[in-house]
Amino acid sequence: MRRSGTLARQVLLVRVGRRDAELHGVTDVLPEPRYQDRPRRRYGLRRFHRTGMETIAPVAPLVGPVTVNPPVAPTPVPAASTVTPAPLLPGERTPARRMKFALVNACTLASLLLGINAIFVAMQGEVRLAALLLIACVAFDGLDGALARKLGVSSPFGAQMDSLADMCSFGLAAPVVVYASLAGSAPTAAAAVAAALVAACAAIRLARFNVSPNDGRFFSGVPTTMAAAVLALMVVIGMPVPGAVQIAGVALLAFTMVSSFPYAKLARLVKLPPWVWLAPVVGALIDVRLTFGLIVVGYLISGPVLWVRQRRTVV
Repeated sequence: MRRSGTLARQVLLVRVGRRDAELHGVTDVLPEPRYQDRPRRRYGLRRFHRTGMETIAPVAPLVGPVTVNPPVAPTPVPAASTVTPAPLLPGERTPARRMKFALVNACTLASLLLGINAIFVAMQGEVRLAALLLIACVAFDGLDGALARKLGVSSPFGAQMDSLADMCSFGLAAPVVVYASLAGSAPTAAAAVAAALVAACAAIRLARFNVSPNDGRFFSGVPTTMAAAVLALMVVIGMPVPGAVQIAGVALLAFTMVSSFPYAKLARLVKLPPWVWLAPVVGALIDVRLTFGLIVVGYLISGPVLWVRQRRTVV
């Protein structure tokens, strides 16, 4: 109570100080003419002059400048002179290495051009000839990689170019040839869906192969080259199966490309004992179609079998 009375007295004295300023000719910001004589009547003139109180003004807290959107330093852009393109052929650029590099990429381009011509030939109705062109694509695709490793001219440019050529030859040409071969023996819509599955799975398989670490022993899924070779050979030898079974086989082959099942590489298959290869050779002499079908089915089943074996070994 005492403290509150003191505060009230200070406020009254402040108002008295304002009235005094008006008496001496100082203009107040908020004049109150109705109460000019009240301080004199209450405190007396002498007491009024003795009060040396100063006007108390409210003080706002100090607030620094607030920046709504602080400026962001621009990202330095490298000068044009410092940006240099990556070399197509890393290492020493001698004329001999350049010729080797050109030879390897010529094989890749040959595979690409053969795939394009396979599409054109299939559109003209020459399905078997288009399938033979696909087999030639497979041969050139395997040749460019072998030459690049043997001649020592492997490069990131060659790897990307090989992937693009594979997409054209095995991701586009192979579905077109399969679709043309199924025309008349299977519903058009079903053949189109099967061909589209091959194209989509080939694109996924190639993209995954480009960003995944390579295993020297097994493929992760059936490679697009092998899938295209199977489809081309199926058209060349003319499998005597109904159209619905062919569509199911094409769809199954497409899904195995994007699967995670391990499939043995060709280098491991070549190292098998000679007697293992004797059975397919004898079977091909007796019935090529049946032997081819058994080999394809056996290879496709080997992936899940190896996968289960690896899982049991890890556990």
